[in-house]
Amino acid sequence: MLTRTRSDPAAATAAKTARGPRDPRLDVFRGIGMFIILIAHVPGNAWTLWIPARFGFSDATEIFVFLSGMASAIAFGRVFDRSGMAIGSGRVAHRVWQVYWAHVGTFVVIAALMVIAGDTPRGESYVQSLNLRWFFETPGPLLVSFLTLTYVPNYFDILPMYLVILAMMPVMLAAERLHRALPFLLMAAIWGIAQTGALDLPAEPWSDRTWYFNPFGWQLVFFTGFFIMRGRIPVPGWDPRIAIAAAAVVLLTVPFAWYRALDAVPALREAATAIAPLTDKTHFGILRFVHFLALAWLAANLVGEGGRRLKGPAFRVVARVGQQSLAVFITGMVTARALGILLDQTGRDPASVAAANLLGFAVLIVTAYVVGWFKDSPWKQ
Repeated sequence: MLTRTRSDPAAATAAKTARGPRDPRLDVFRGIGMFIILIAHVPGNAWTLWIPARFGFSDATEIFVFLSGMASAIAFGRVFDRSGMAIGSGRVAHRVWQVYWAHVGTFVVIAALMVIAGDTPRGESYVQSLNLRWFFETPGPLLVSFLTLTYVPNYFDILPMYLVILAMMPVMLAAERLHRALPFLLMAAIWGIAQTGALDLPAEPWSDRTWYFNPFGWQLVFFTGFFIMRGRIPVPGWDPRIAIAAAAVVLLTVPFAWYRALDAVPALREAATAIAPLTDKTHFGILRFVHFLALAWLAANLVGEGGRRLKGPAFRVVARVGQQSLAVFITGMVTARALGILLDQTGRDPASVAAANLLGFAVLIVTAYVVGWFKDSPWKQ
């Protein structure tokens, strides 16, 4: 049996290899999602006009949540299989704890950044730009609400959604042990109830605003990825009929999502408004799910079986970003606000916007490599 010891660095490498190679599709697409999320969060970023969300119902959030489900099946599902429910639940609780403190730390850093930045060149408060005025006026009560997740400020809503979904994992795996079909019945039932608004969670104590990302709706896409990776959901291989249907779904949604088409054809905007409950982002409307599945199937087949076309230095860099998705995500959240402040000073001409986005990409890449280095614990070898 291979063991990792300080006296045998080769043993560490061999042990890592014994666990099997990483799926490049998982890492590369998570990395792409991280870059898109950064672009989407930079205030006043013209590049947001070209991200997937502008041309379809689903966006990088689905990429993040779906692939997190797949990664969780590898990281946590195998622990349940190998060590039982108690140890598996403990492993999930540890990850929930990590995500919770990542959420707290991200909020503290960004709130401090907004205070340091002061006002925009137009005289507007950066604190108010994130709707944090209430927090700074009554920090005591709202600090308690923040720590109990009954106060989830704008911009800080993805990680709370993610940790609630993670906490549902032991329930889904316990259901799987009772009957293989039971988790899917639970997924569908919870998602269906979420569509009614009955499972909405309060986002702030002074209004009826709810969490922007309802975890009970979004668990559907997370556990779809989770059970695909566990082999419980069969994924069809290449089939021209499926390709035509998936491409049709992707292309036919463009007129109902692209702002130029909506501005040019009033009937399209009326139709988009009519189907809004089906494309709702808060509760994860069903058309978002259909659109994402079609796009994901096409992407998976485009890169070849097992991601064999994802080769070369550029893909290796993107994959490294995807491997450190939590650290990269929270770094990207902070970086996006800093870049917005920078662009307020320099102006948003094409060159400045391009430089800001490329700088942000560089920060994410450096973060991924640095965090990966620390995780490898080279001082132990």
